[in-house]
Amino acid sequence: MNPKIVSPREWLDARLSLLSKEKEITRLHDQLAHERAQLPWVLVEKSYTFEGPNGKVSLPELFGDKTQLAVWHFMLGPGWQEGCPSCSLLADHMNGVLPHLAARDVKYIAISRAPYAEIAPFKARMGWEFDWVSSYETEFNRDFHVSFTKDELAKGQFYYNYGLDGFPSEEAPGLSAFIKADDGSVYHTYSTFARGAESLLSLYALLDMMPKGRNEAGLPWPMAWVRHHDRYGNTAESR
Repeated sequence: MNPKIVSPREWLDARLSLLSKEKEITRLHDQLAHERAQLPWVLVEKSYTFEGPNGKVSLPELFGDKTQLAVWHFMLGPGWQEGCPSCSLLADHMNGVLPHLAARDVKYIAISRAPYAEIAPFKARMGWEFDWVSSYETEFNRDFHVSFTKDELAKGQFYYNYGLDGFPSEEAPGLSAFIKADDGSVYHTYSTFARGAESLLSLYALLDMMPKGRNEAGLPWPMAWVRHHDRYGNTAESR
């Protein structure tokens, strides 16, 4: 870092210039949120059955007493020893907001392709309270383009994030939104992947306000520093 040292007056001028840009982004964000809410819906015609702590559960049953469902496609595949650190970072944000989401008629849930018997111990280790179910015996992950075959991985190019970009793992992250009608029908309203879900990470919003920012330059990939919250130590890599 090589900051320019200025007077309070010069700092205020620079800050006000940046503020005008921040306000412009805020207005654009509000407009985008409005347009997102106006997207058409798609009826979910398949009957997906998931496995949770109390056995089998259908997609409509995942809503509980809410009409809106936010699904995090959590990267935890069959046989994995633990979930993706980046997905885990996002999951760490969720415990505190669950009652606030519920107050706005939203149920949050994580869904992974790993069998539930492999999900449960990792969830307990992390101390998360949100519901988390397995899609292991369904086509749910494939239908929402967050799980890939070994053949697809070998080819290196397949459909993810609305294009043939591929992904370096058999499981990929994303968020999908659903709504349940009065007759019990479920509609898919929105999905976003990759950096499209970055706004859920309030950690990054705070880091973006810090003098060093995200401080990710020189890393093998931007989130290479992220660890499960019980794996950080007093080491250089966590500074």
